[in-house]
Amino acid sequence: MSLTPEAIATLSGVSTATITTVLLKKGLRNVWMRGTKPLRPGQARLVGPAFTLRFVPAREDLATPESWSSPISTRTAIEAMPAGCIAVVDAMGVTDAGIFGDILCARMVKRGVAALITDGVVRDVEGVLGTNLPVWCDGFSAPPSVAGLTFVGWGEPIGCGEVAVFPNDIVVADQDGAVLIPQALLDHVLAEGPEQERMEAWIVNEVNNGAALPGLYPMNAETKARYAASKK
Repeated sequence: MSLTPEAIATLSGVSTATITTVLLKKGLRNVWMRGTKPLRPGQARLVGPAFTLRFVPAREDLATPESWSSPISTRTAIEAMPAGCIAVVDAMGVTDAGIFGDILCARMVKRGVAALITDGVVRDVEGVLGTNLPVWCDGFSAPPSVAGLTFVGWGEPIGCGEVAVFPNDIVVADQDGAVLIPQALLDHVLAEGPEQERMEAWIVNEVNNGAALPGLYPMNAETKARYAASKK
C-alpha cells in the first residue's frame, strides 16, 4: 500500500509502542531505532516515508570541509528530498560529530521535509531548535560531521540505530523514539494498529476500575468476550 493521507492519519493515532507489538506478532523484533530520542520534549508523533542518507567512518582525504561542495554531499542530498519525507540518517552511532546544523535543517524545513531522524547527533542545537524541524537523534555536539564521518550517499538501504531501513519504508516517531514499518507490512499495521490501541485503552479503563491483571492482560476467554461485547 502507498502512504496515503488516510494512512498517515491512521498511523498518527498509533503509538510506536503499539507498532512494535503489532510487528512482533508478525515476527519482527528489530524495528526500533536505537539512539533516536526527541530533541525537543513533546514533539508530536510524525509519519512519513524514509529518505535515507549514509555516513561511513571519516577518512582524512575525503572528510574535509571542501567535501561539502562535492556533488555527493549532504547539501546535494537535501535538494533531492521530497516534501513530506522523513530523512533517516545512518551516522553509525557516532556522537562526537554533528551531522546537520541549523543551516541544513532550515533548508529542510523550506523543502517541506517532515523530520530528521538519526542514530547520531546534530550541532548548532539552539539554531536547529529555532528552525522548528522535528528531530530525533542521540544528542548534540559542537564538531562538524567531517570530524568523525564521511558522507557517501543517499537513496540506498542503510542501518540506523541497528535497524535496516530501505528507501520509502514507513517511519513513525514519537516520544518513545522512531520505528520502522516495512512497506510490505503497512496494510497489516494499518489494520491491526488501531484495534490494538482500542483494546489497550479498554484494558487501562478496566485497571482504573480496579480489575486485577491475571486474565485481563493478556486477556483470557472471558475477558475477550467482555471486550467484544463492549464494542457492540
